[in-house]
Amino acid sequence: MIKVSAFKWVPPLARGLVRDLRVRWALEEAGLGYEPVLIGRDDQGSADYRSWQPFGQVPAYEEDGLRLFESGAIVLHIAGRADAGEALLPADPAARARATEWMFAALNSIEPNLQNLAAIDLFYPDEDWAKARRPGAEQMARTRLADLAAALGDKDWLADGRFSAGDLLMASVLRVVRHTELVGEIPALAAYLDRCTARPAFERALAAQMAVFGGI
Repeated sequence: MIKVSAFKWVPPLARGLVRDLRVRWALEEAGLGYEPVLIGRDDQGSADYRSWQPFGQVPAYEEDGLRLFESGAIVLHIAGRADAGEALLPADPAARARATEWMFAALNSIEPNLQNLAAIDLFYPDEDWAKARRPGAEQMARTRLADLAAALGDKDWLADGRFSAGDLLMASVLRVVRHTELVGEIPALAAYLDRCTARPAFERALAAQMAVFGGI
């Protein structure tokens, strides 16, 4: 059985955003069963858990002796499994490469800017340095989102007319700024995010994560 680590508890502002959700979603899309391994603060610092996840974070993944960490790497692995079929990556090599590039774009070109803004807003709102930094952080987030919207255009999905692991990670990243109206202000991105999160696999993954915290 595949095992995925997840937190026993997080503050309300983080519920539905913890990155084990990305792995749960990928597994749901691929039709693969898994067992959550719930950890707490003590576990995060333990030698046993650090041997699985060197930074003490979640998610970590285990399957038949293979241990992985980092949500992007885990989603890529799940997408490439033979028993996942083409649920997350197309078989055609060129189309697969295009879907994969969007996975990396989500994690490298978009997420750092959105996460920076979210950290300022949610963790340091009263700090003078954060107040000074916020306008620039918001502008950078807006710029990246505008770039993404331009690349998406009027398409339903980012690459080759089909949902892929690139869309899964991009939608997960866009949800990082759910406390703002930044995505909602761009109709194409708002509709895109709605399409992604309306997928039954996402709904099952979110419900499973939130059940640990007492439901949605």
